[in-house]
Amino acid sequence: MFRRGLTFKLSVLFAFIGVLASGATGYYAYHANRTMLVNEAERSLLTSTELLGQRISVSIDDVAADALVLASMPSSAQVAQTDDGIGPDAGRERLALVYSSFMLHHPEYLQVRLITRQHYGLELIRFDRDRDGIVRVAGNDLQEKAQFSYVFETLAFSPGRIYTSPIGVNHEYSTHAAQGRPTLRIGTPIADERGRVVGVVVIDIDLAGMLRRLQSDLPSDYQVYLANEWGDFLVHPDASQTFGFDRGRRVLMQDSFPVTRPLFEQKQTAVLVNGLTRPRQAGGHVLTFVRRPFGGSDGNRFIVLGLAKPLEDVLSGAHQLGTRIIRMVLVFSALSVLLAILFARALTKPLHQLAYAATHLFAAHAMHTLPLKRTDEIGVLARCFERLRGEIRAQMDALRSKQSDLEYLATHDVLTGLPNRMLFMRKLERAIDDARRGREELAVLFVDLDRFKQINDQFGHSVGDKVLVAVARRLRDVLDAGDVVARLGGDEFIVLIEGARAAQVMPAIATRIMDALNETLTLDGNSMTVGASIGISEFPHDSGNAEELLLNADAAMYAAKSGGRCAYLRYRDLLAARLREQAEAAEAAARAGVAEVRAATDARDASDAADADEGREAEPTA
Repeated sequence: MFRRGLTFKLSVLFAFIGVLASGATGYYAYHANRTMLVNEAERSLLTSTELLGQRISVSIDDVAADALVLASMPSSAQVAQTDDGIGPDAGRERLALVYSSFMLHHPEYLQVRLITRQHYGLELIRFDRDRDGIVRVAGNDLQEKAQFSYVFETLAFSPGRIYTSPIGVNHEYSTHAAQGRPTLRIGTPIADERGRVVGVVVIDIDLAGMLRRLQSDLPSDYQVYLANEWGDFLVHPDASQTFGFDRGRRVLMQDSFPVTRPLFEQKQTAVLVNGLTRPRQAGGHVLTFVRRPFGGSDGNRFIVLGLAKPLEDVLSGAHQLGTRIIRMVLVFSALSVLLAILFARALTKPLHQLAYAATHLFAAHAMHTLPLKRTDEIGVLARCFERLRGEIRAQMDALRSKQSDLEYLATHDVLTGLPNRMLFMRKLERAIDDARRGREELAVLFVDLDRFKQINDQFGHSVGDKVLVAVARRLRDVLDAGDVVARLGGDEFIVLIEGARAAQVMPAIATRIMDALNETLTLDGNSMTVGASIGISEFPHDSGNAEELLLNADAAMYAAKSGGRCAYLRYRDLLAARLREQAEAAEAAARAGVAEVRAATDARDASDAADADEGREAEPTA
């Protein structure tokens, strides 16, 4: 009893020391890590907010530069001074082409207009954007705009100044896609050669589209806030909170986020707040807000831009660390208890059980011996071990799954999903062995697309890739489930037909393949016909080797292609044709040889006869 009590006291003491040390260390590491992550997130958000604000300013300056370019064109002043604002004019049409080009190259532009001072601010050139593209508004559809501030205020500016409107919802009628959307207007005067303002150029910007473009490289979990100088939300993750003044109610940033009041009172230029230190004001987020000038030429105007990131996302790494710290504390506590009561005979059996389970990690019977039901530290250790085993098994299963994916990628074509050359040759060799044992036949069809290069050159590689996918789908549809179709590369496909059906390859199956690939294919609005030439080799007639069967089918395909596209040819027919050609050539050579012999004989006989005649003529003379 005395020894048992001392063992218990020592185990409690060591356990307390171990838990206290590991817990204090873990708590300090966890707390420091949380603070560090939040501070880093604040700095990152502040940098991103300032960068986004700079991008907005630069984008507005770019629009202003475009407006100045359009206003400074001599033809703009000439068109603005025309008395007839409706009738056709060659100069106006040339200038309209320039305006149309600006709309084409700036998808965030909703409207570009030239408005004359005359005729109550009549629009002379106007381009709108709708769902289908760019719309030219002309004739009687042109409107008078002198009553709008962006016209009469801009007309009061000196040449070269930029008018920047407040951001609001466009309620002008007949504005196509711009109607009802958050809009920012940039305007600048048009001056004649004497410096008199004769009209204005106005560009309407899609605020939402511009912000989407500017924040496209921000992390997806960032939330964007934008308010005008009065605090009205212009951009908010909840669209119902934006442009409240347009619906008869005010939704202010300083009410939703009281920490931003110094920004609107112009006492500060930036505010940082997080839900870790100020949970009531941050609402489970890390937030940064900056104040930036807006429309500098129109006085002391500004916008307040904010970015937010969920605190849960920021602290995800800390949570993982906390989980590991908890595991570390539990394991260390259990180990402390085990070391403290190492001399106790009652614990020798559980220790042996743990050791056996550790040496037989994936043996199911070993896990049954673990003391999982114990409520002391040994039980905690056993349950932790069981969870660890489950995690290891899950990771190994994940590794096996990834290995399976890698094997699939190694044996299949990425574009079409068909087997590649390596897998096809493996299947072909296995099929040859099976056919040899069963004394059966098989056929290999080498399919080469006829017009793929022209399609690639005419429509581009993206359409070419779609053509290959469509060809693969048609080949699978034409063939039976037991047939094998693979892509060797480029526009070359290979088909394996096994069993009794192999005898039907020519002409039935080859004809079906050619018919399927000769059908018109429509991709991206373009109609095209691919066509194919097919070479056929058969086992065992043409070869008993996989590589030779493939080469023979390739040779037959090239012979079919050279004889005319969209045709098929068996290798045995190719060999027969070559033998016939050789026989005909040999026969022709033999006939030529006989003719040469006869000609030589006739020539020799004629020569002998001539010599004899010369001898007879010479005898009387003697």
